[in-house]
Amino acid sequence: MKQILPGVWQWSWFSDEKQLDFNGLLLTIGEHKILVDPPPMSGEASAIVRSHAPIDYILITNRDHLRAASTYQHEFDCRLYVPEADAALMGTNATKTYQDGELLPGGIWAVHLKDQKSPGESALFIDRGQGILIVGDALIGQPPGAVRLLPSERYVDVEKAKEGLCRLLKYDFDSLLVGDGVSILAGAKRQVAHLLVGTS
Repeated sequence: MKQILPGVWQWSWFSDEKQLDFNGLLLTIGEHKILVDPPPMSGEASAIVRSHAPIDYILITNRDHLRAASTYQHEFDCRLYVPEADAALMGTNATKTYQDGELLPGGIWAVHLKDQKSPGESALFIDRGQGILIVGDALIGQPPGAVRLLPSERYVDVEKAKEGLCRLLKYDFDSLLVGDGVSILAGAKRQVAHLLVGTS
């Protein structure tokens, strides 16, 4: 587990199936301590997270990124927030569901993305400094320093999925923190624009 930005720690769990790192985040924003899309933690990661306890919230970006959240919700006795459109598909007892445009704890904005793999796919935007955008399955950090979509068969219509993702370009972000693959800590919006609209 390592600190990648001020107030942001990331840990990873390697998926043999996907041949990708599944990433979780620990955010410390003001008085809030928040986990995002948490995969299983190593002993080191667990120790660092515990050193920041109490953990207040766990935020999930889509139905497939519940990962180990239920375990940590119980362990840390914290609140679990999931996208409203995915809640019925997740099989967990969320504390609260969230919708597009909602301001979540820590001043994090929920950004719903249409026509993605799951109906509730959402990004999380932190409007501070140069801006931080957190995505689940909306974008994959691969190869390092760039982004790609999921395989086309994961979408009903891949072109509509790309159109839905263009909404992200309305936000002022420099860092893109991905749930799968390698996060881009600077210059990320340029990479997203290159993928979605072919600009540099």
